Amino acid sequence: MGVISECVNPPGRFFRLTVPSLEPTVAFLSRIATASSIPTMPTTLQAQSPVAAAKKDPKLANNWKTKAVEELTDAEVMAMPDSEYMNDKQMAFFRRKLVQLKQDIHNSAGETTEHLREDTVVVPDPADRATIEEEHALELRTRDRERKLLKKIEQSIARIDAGDYGYCDETGEPIGVGRLLARPTATLSLEAQQRRELKQKMFGD
Repeated sequence: MGVISECVNPPGRFFRLTVPSLEPTVAFLSRIATASSIPTMPTTLQAQSPVAAAKKDPKLANNWKTKAVEELTDAEVMAMPDSEYMNDKQMAFFRRKLVQLKQDIHNSAGETTEHLREDTVVVPDPADRATIEEEHALELRTRDRERKLLKKIEQSIARIDAGDYGYCDETGEPIGVGRLLARPTATLSLEAQQRRELKQKMFGD
């Protein structure tokens, strides 16, 4: 990961700070910011708090039968009977959630690109330049993490299309609606994830 250059400036001279190792991320952001093939999703499908959906509400258990996919809330999906796990409506619900996350990442990439374009003026004061470059570096690191998340989102959408979504890669057991609401890109059950993390701590990557 690149670091911001040391701000030592001889009197009367100007220089520009750069973060060279983040250039691939900038290029990636420019490409996805201009993408036009991602459909815009309704604002009604905003991410809801996983805490609110942690427990099933029996009063909501049958709401999914009368509501359209775009009208379902996290709590209503959580309340669905276990026998309906990953039925067509649940699959469609999670697909919409993943597409919305994907759209949000593209929107963030576009905003970052605009910020970088707006802040191209050379600032004379070294301290101000250092502050601007640090803000850019932090924002680009955030976008780089989102770039990696975007790949997982696309893989999850492919799993839905293949009918494999919602089941643990290691055990084949259901991952669980609660875990998927909190982390839609999950590919391991909570137990399998904990075992993997324990092995990594004991033996390294």
